[in-house]
Amino acid sequence: SCPGDSYGVLPRPCRALVLLNPQSGAGRALEDFQAVVQPMLAEADIATTVFIRERPHHAHEKVRDEDLSQWDTLVVMAGDGLLYEVVNGLMERPDWEDTMKKPLCILPGGSGNALAASINHYAGNDHVAKKKLLTNCAFILCKGLHTQMDLVSLSTASGKRLFSFLGFGWGFISDVDIDSEKYRRLGNARFTLGTLQCLAKLRVYQGRLSYLPTSPQQVTPRPPRDSPAPVTNGQAGHVLPPAGTEAAGDLPADSLLVPLCQPVPEHWTVVPEEEFVTVYAIYQSHLGTNLLMAPAAHLHDGCIHLFYLKAGISRVALLKLFLAMARGTHLDLNCPHLHYVPVRAFRLEPRVATGIMTVDGEALACEPVQG
Repeated sequence: SCPGDSYGVLPRPCRALVLLNPQSGAGRALEDFQAVVQPMLAEADIATTVFIRERPHHAHEKVRDEDLSQWDTLVVMAGDGLLYEVVNGLMERPDWEDTMKKPLCILPGGSGNALAASINHYAGNDHVAKKKLLTNCAFILCKGLHTQMDLVSLSTASGKRLFSFLGFGWGFISDVDIDSEKYRRLGNARFTLGTLQCLAKLRVYQGRLSYLPTSPQQVTPRPPRDSPAPVTNGQAGHVLPPAGTEAAGDLPADSLLVPLCQPVPEHWTVVPEEEFVTVYAIYQSHLGTNLLMAPAAHLHDGCIHLFYLKAGISRVALLKLFLAMARGTHLDLNCPHLHYVPVRAFRLEPRVATGIMTVDGEALACEPVQG
């Protein structure tokens, strides 16, 4: 937790809607929920309604269209992909501003459980995986403490607006994520196998990366000083969009960004190199159960932790970085190709549409994007 974090607590008794993907990870989410989680929740006076996701966008439609007032919390038992679906479904509701105040809980049930690993880390627990991580996260739910979490607003050149809780990537890391999808039955080992395969055919990606660095006093859990002040017009905390922007469906305005067709503002930094092995913008500590990518990150620090790896790195050096990332010591290697900068906003413009982009581990078409 961060200084200045405030906590709410779930009511007792509590009603939880559990959104579960029985296909995620090694396909054990439903059995694990029944064997490990349900007895703990029953003891903590948490009543559950279980919703089984049967097809893509199923959970997205459920949380977008359903009256959610009958539940005190939404629990996602799956990998990070299902939480991404839920967050974006909630953000499509006309009452998104109120609905997004409803506590969300993640229980690791996938092969990629980055948010669960991050929350376990912030809670001060030892690094664990599999059943132990699930038990730790279920215990956090039973205690019922909840606090705020950053979301990042992404917009693409084709006009998509996406909300992301974990990270945006391009190049090597995204390739590993998507190429290893076929090994999902292996659980977390799929990423090790994928890394070795992508190392064998190491590619270089060309594009322009720009960012707005954080000012030193900004990395706190408070909103940035120049964000539009909430105005009370009968809607508490409703943010007034800056002049000249449309409040599309009343979604929050991207006050730090200019349209993608315009050059970035003068006070942004444009990275001089244009050849990358990977670019990854992460907002939580962990990229996977065994990858502590951003040791400085907190749940609610108003900060995007931007990593980029320039072309020219050897396969051996790249493998060393990934092995060090298990303990979060990759920056201590002082690798000249690896750069890390805390930012408030970024833009990535690929020169050609090669490679996969990912948001929270889900594939996106390769195109200019900013967040």
